[in-house]
Amino acid sequence: MSKSKRGKALWALPSRGRGTCPVCGSTRIKLLYTKTIGSGQALKVCKRCFNAPQEKIDAAGMLGVK
Repeated sequence: MSKSKRGKALWALPSRGRGTCPVCGSTRIKLLYTKTIGSGQALKVCKRCFNAPQEKIDAAGMLGVK
């Protein structure tokens, strides 16, 4: 039987959970993983960047913070 509830939570998110990853710059990719940058802010990243080094995530977070 098929699984009818798989991915249903994505429909409640804006743009179905998709956007541009702040770390790698990929567009129209699912941003489902939360990483914390040095200032304590949460940053949504893609699946590939979830395992990126913390320095790279901090650098991407500092570009977005003004």
